[in-house]
Amino acid sequence: MSDAPAAAGADRPVHMPAESRGEEAGRDRLVGRRVLVVGGGQNSFGLDDPPIGNGRAMVSLFAREGGAVAAADRDRTSLDETVALAGGGGATVVAIDADVTDPTAVRSMVASAVDLLGGLDGVVYNVGVGEGLGLATTSPESWDRVFSTNLRGAMLTAQASLPVLEPGSSVVFISSVAGLQPGSRIPSYDASKAALAGLMRHVALEGARKAVRANIVAPGLMDTSLGRWASQGRPSRGRTPVPLGRQGTGWETAYAALFLMSDESAYVTGQTLVVDGGLTALR
Repeated sequence: MSDAPAAAGADRPVHMPAESRGEEAGRDRLVGRRVLVVGGGQNSFGLDDPPIGNGRAMVSLFAREGGAVAAADRDRTSLDETVALAGGGGATVVAIDADVTDPTAVRSMVASAVDLLGGLDGVVYNVGVGEGLGLATTSPESWDRVFSTNLRGAMLTAQASLPVLEPGSSVVFISSVAGLQPGSRIPSYDASKAALAGLMRHVALEGARKAVRANIVAPGLMDTSLGRWASQGRPSRGRTPVPLGRQGTGWETAYAALFLMSDESAYVTGQTLVVDGGLTALR
């Protein structure tokens, strides 16, 4: 483990271990698990050398930890890049084309994952969009588009998955600290991420009948391509004083999801795990 250089404006070094950089070897934490990651591609937002995003990091980490992974996305080119990155060393990683706004496509996605992997022990929903800065620029149409992707797509995925998930399986929704307190300045995004918690709790309630758990990972300010794109539109975002002195990485979201996907969290359900360097609790 090593300390990274101090963040801009900080007067102390910040801790950046191998896990945070995606450089730690696997520990066989998902051996025998078959996991569908919805949103396993990555939008690079035109960056020449984009940092890894949450979805791609999760697919890669789950495979490294011995899991068989189906990565789903509507962007096939990006999806193929994820599979190429994660599928080395004999790992089982397959690609599925899917549009979460289409109910038929969602049902097909889950059925394909079951067929390709020989069953399903876990699902991650990692999809989120936002439109409209402030209430004044939020149209009814843009509101509906965001909720169709961020919330309805999550419901459709859970609806299709619960009947086929094996006992002891795990469902993880990737949300945001924007669902806990205002910050993105995009009302549809904040509201849909807040509503995701209600859906998660219901999935946990229904899933408990066969020991299927459901939880949320809520990242804060993350150094992903999406994060850098957001900072271009709102430069003050990059200057936010995070208590741990830096923004997070896609790998750190992935490790939180790994914990909730593994049997290490067998007695954890209906909860929100915040990954934000202390931003929401300490500021």
